[in-house]
Formats: sequence, C-alpha cells, structure tokens
Amino acid sequence: MNLRLICLLGLYLLLTSAALGEERPAGGFPYLDPTGVRGALVIVGGGAIPDSVRTRFVELAGGKSAKIVVIPTASETAEATLADAEKKEQLLTAWKTGGAADVQALHTRLHDDANKDEFVAPLKAATGVWFGGGDQTKIAEAYLGTAVEREILAVLARGGVVGGTSAGAAIQSKVMIAGGQTEPRMGTGLDLLPGAIIDQHFLARKRHDRLAAAVAKHAECVGFGIDEGTALIVRGRQLQALGNSTVTVVLAASNGRPLRELELKSGERHDLTMLRRAALERSLANFPPTELPQPKVESGSLVIVGGGGMPEDVTRKFIELAGGPDSLIVVLPIAGEPPARGGNATPKAGGGEGRLFERYGAKNVKSLPARTRAEVESPEFVAALKEAKGVWFGGGRQWRFVDAYMGTQAEELFRDVLKRGGVIGGSSAGASIQSQYMPRGSPLGNTDVMADGYERGLGFLPGAAVDQHFTQRGRQPDMTLIMRRYPQILGIGIDEATAIIVRGATAEIAGRNNVQFYDYKSGPPVEQPDYTQLKPGQKYDLVARKVIE
Repeated sequence: MNLRLICLLGLYLLLTSAALGEERPAGGFPYLDPTGVRGALVIVGGGAIPDSVRTRFVELAGGKSAKIVVIPTASETAEATLADAEKKEQLLTAWKTGGAADVQALHTRLHDDANKDEFVAPLKAATGVWFGGGDQTKIAEAYLGTAVEREILAVLARGGVVGGTSAGAAIQSKVMIAGGQTEPRMGTGLDLLPGAIIDQHFLARKRHDRLAAAVAKHAECVGFGIDEGTALIVRGRQLQALGNSTVTVVLAASNGRPLRELELKSGERHDLTMLRRAALERSLANFPPTELPQPKVESGSLVIVGGGGMPEDVTRKFIELAGGPDSLIVVLPIAGEPPARGGNATPKAGGGEGRLFERYGAKNVKSLPARTRAEVESPEFVAALKEAKGVWFGGGRQWRFVDAYMGTQAEELFRDVLKRGGVIGGSSAGASIQSQYMPRGSPLGNTDVMADGYERGLGFLPGAAVDQHFTQRGRQPDMTLIMRRYPQILGIGIDEATAIIVRGATAEIAGRNNVQFYDYKSGPPVEQPDYTQLKPGQKYDLVARKVIE
C-alpha cells in the first residue's frame, strides 16, 4: 500500500469517526478559564446613566478613595470639551458627585502619545477607568496595542473597575460591533469581557437583528444587548443587570442548537462561564452526537454511587478494585464549596471520604484539592495520578469538576488509571461527572437537569447519563425529559446509598436501594414506568440494554 493511499485511508477513518460521534467521549472541548474577569466591569447601554449605576461604579473603584480616569476619546468633541475649563469640569464632576475626590481626564488620538510614560501615569495609580460615548472605533484607533491598553488591563488585574457607556460599552469586547444597522460592521476592541460581543442602545434602537447577525458569525461568543439606562455589572464570573431596562443575552443558532435568548431584569444574575461554555458548544460538533459510543468500560472499573452515604460493601469493593489496602487512592474533594481565602482547603486525606477509605483498611490515601489549571497540571498532581490505582470524585456540585479538569492534562491522566486496570469512583456529583452526558450541571442551581454549557461530563462511562439521589428526590421526570430530547442516551438513575459497579458492559447493583435504567433508543416505552428497576445483587447489560438473568 503506497503512502498516498495510507494517508487517504487515515483521513477517511478520522472523518468517519467524527461523523459518528466516536471521538473521545469527553474530548473536543477546550479548556476555558472559569474565573471570568479580573476586577470588575460596568457596561452601560447608553442614554442617561442611572444614579444606582454611577454609585456602583464609584463603589467598585474604592468609594471616597477612588482614583478615576475618564477617557472621552470616543467623542468627536473630546478636544473641545477638554479645552473648555467649564465643560471639562462638568465631565469630571459627574463622577465626583458619586463620592470620588480624585477624577482626571485622559485623551489623545495619537499612538505615540498613548505609549508615553507621562501620558499613562494617571492610569498606573487608577482604581477605575471610564470610557465615554461616541464612536468606539476612535477608542480602538487610539489605544489598541499601546501602553494605555496595557495599563487598563493592569487596573483590572489589581482589582479595579473599568466602565463605559455606549461606545464605551462596545469597546469592552474584543469581537466588537463597530457600526452598521441590521448588518453589523465588525472591528476589534479591548478584550475586557472575554468571549463576548456587546451591543448598546439595544431595545431603544431595535438592534436585536444586528446582535443576532454578529453572534451568527461568531458562534463562540456570547452576545450581550444592553439597553439604555441599564448596566451589565461583571465581577469574576458573576453577571448582574442594574438600571431601568434589561440586558438581553443571545446565543447563536448553530450545530443543532436553536437561537437562544434570555432577558436579565435589574437585579437578576447569571453566570459568565456557563454562558461562554454554551456559546463554545455552538462552535463545536454536535453534543451529544446522534450516534454515541457503546456504554462500556474497555479496561478498569467504575464505582458510581448515588450519594447519601457509602455502604460498607461498596467502600470495600472500591479498595479491592484499586489493588488493595497498599495501593494509592487519590481523592478529589473539589466539588464542594471552595475554602475561604487563607483557609485550609481539605483535611490531609480528603475529608470524610478519605477517612472512610482509611477506616476500611486503605493505607495510602492522598487528597488533591487542586482547582486551577496550574495546580491541576503541577508536577505533584501529575505524579500522584500516574501512580494512583484508584481515583475518587467527591460530592458537591459536578460543574466544579468540569471547571477544574476539562481540557487539561488531567483528563488523560484519569483515563490512564482505567487503562492500567485501576478504578474510578465517585458519589453524588462524583457520580454524574463520570457519564458522557452530565445532568444538573448548572452553577446557578441543581434543578436544571439539562444545563446549556454544562452538559458534558468526563465520559468514563460513554453513551450514558447518570443522575443521583434519584428516588429520594423524585428525579424520575427529569430523566424522562433527557430521554425525550436525547433518546440515543442510556439513562441511569441511582438511589442514595446505592452503586453500580461497572466492568466491561456489565453494571452490578450494590448497596441498599435501587437503580433505574432508561432506554428510549427504539422509541419511548409504551408501558409505565418508563424505566427498568434493579435491586442490589442484580446485573444489567449496558450495551444490550437488558437485565442479565
């Protein structure tokens, strides 16, 4: 076989597997820094700035100790305003009345000026920067790639705030709407709000179609349409609308997902990282794919527990599958609330779960409370996972596992544990994270069973969706919703104090209660209930989707 034929065959196999959705079950999603913005942003849609928004900006800048720099460069009359002492004072007084005593103006249209140390000196001490309205391209032309841009980013890095209205709002996203009516003319902004496109005067000037067209061209971006007299306040990953009208969030229609819009009224909140992940899904191949990998474990074992306590037999079985008492068991305790700053992250052996393994004989238990990418890919973390024969995902909220591990080196290190015959286990959140489709992933709460942006698990059990606390919290209707939308998935609902132990395509039920299996692949079941219930000691063939007699 010649080289050209080999290459063509390889390309055919690659394209075929991608079309069938047989890529690595949890693969294909890039790492996304979940922390959001550093510092804070106050993004106003134009019109009169409400007192509540102005006050909030000054508070974020430090109140009476705030040092605010006002940049009027977007305005055609900026030079005239600053040359007129009375008009200049009016420009600055608007922020002094908000409580700040130190307010200065900064303006140029020349790159050379914007790179001079004496010009950017006020920014080096600033705790807040405000961009006025006008034409956002004038801001971009003057400051992109200059010392001014670097110092504005430094303001955020040290915990300050950047705000702006109208053009001063649009400039805050890297993918920037520079103009146009219904068809946007795109440009490049300052990249202060990552993964976003900002449109202003949204409802007042009927710009819905313009923003929808912009996100259609950039499906990986979240569209924020901010109306007049209204602000989007961003701190870290938290979003909040504030003012007289609304903020409209727009996600593109792409790859089988419909156009999605949601409206934030004043005081309402959302999660930036969740929206960014939802937008990224629209730029990738369909998830979940129509044709899924078979729900089986090619090597190693899984212990998937429905929360609500660990039965002794399940605990001992996990230790046995990990190779016995002397094998290294790594506990991942990060699904719980992060520790307070300066507090102790976790007990040495991973909290209660680590101590439980020790109580039943495990002698080598190590907790890895790493959350950031640098920590997750540190030599200590990597070395521990390369040695581990068992990995345990603790309880809490499964989206925290996604934030910490997805798209990092950890994903492959976890899979390597299985490849060398080890075991991966987890309870509650640590159960759902093991499935390819992850129910209840929303950072906003655990009632949304299909959370756009957090539907991918780590996929140790491909082709399946695992929910926990199942009967105890009445979650059967939620699994039915998943099945009706994604009938190709095998649904698994695990009761508290109950586990499935998966080897190959066989799931054995252990513990105290029951497990429900949902199979809609050939259509919704005619009879009710729409699941097959198994009790401890019974086994289920995950591929054939039937009870093993």
